[in-house]
Amino acid sequence: MAGLEPLPAVRQVTVDRSTTWLERGFNDFGAHPGIGLAYGAVFAALGWLLTFGLAELGMGSLILPLAAGFMLLAPFFAVGLYEVSRRREMGEHITLRQALGAVRRNGQMADMGLVLMLLFFVWFQIAMVIFALFFGGRPPALNEFFSQILMAPQGVAFLITGTVAGGVLAAIAFALSVVSIPMLLERKVSALTAMRTSLKAVWLNRMNMIGWAATLATLGFLGVSFLFIGLAVTLPIAAHASWHAYRDLVGE
Repeated sequence: MAGLEPLPAVRQVTVDRSTTWLERGFNDFGAHPGIGLAYGAVFAALGWLLTFGLAELGMGSLILPLAAGFMLLAPFFAVGLYEVSRRREMGEHITLRQALGAVRRNGQMADMGLVLMLLFFVWFQIAMVIFALFFGGRPPALNEFFSQILMAPQGVAFLITGTVAGGVLAAIAFALSVVSIPMLLERKVSALTAMRTSLKAVWLNRMNMIGWAATLATLGFLGVSFLFIGLAVTLPIAAHASWHAYRDLVGE
């Protein structure tokens, strides 16, 4: 049986690097705002469509676990934005079409997409079970949901249960993907090697990575909170910054 591929060097970084990553993310977004806004606008539009569709079905509360689930898939959706940062770093020009085609640079990228999709489906099933346990039957409309959360005695328990379950899966997705997907874009390695490298980088910098995960979650929350419109800006900035995090964390 063939052995595992050797891992590249993984660096320890100082706590202030996250500020640098964000600054570079802002710079990349400013250099190619059209591509970033195009990406962000697509997901903002999808958020609107889901919100109105679920509202029409009387299940508006489902938008909350779906929005949380999007955060699990976001690293895969952001591949084209990583490519923008990669090419800008190399001094190369890039078009929207080239960014969209970046996912084909490494066939192993599809495997990472499947891993994150699996985590998304696990989360959604858990969310449906939590809804059933606390509300019974189908998920309520959004206005009913908020009134029950605020007024019903089980509201706090529901929030705690959902937050813990979602947090565990989000931590797993972050640890597996924060380095692996940018690495697959840049290098011809397997998805397994990329995930092992990502886990090593997160463990070696665990305190810094907790802060970085919280920063990315905050950007995602802000994007969703402004009726998904904010994703047009926060998504590309987070993606560009994540590329620079990878470049700092992983050596040759």
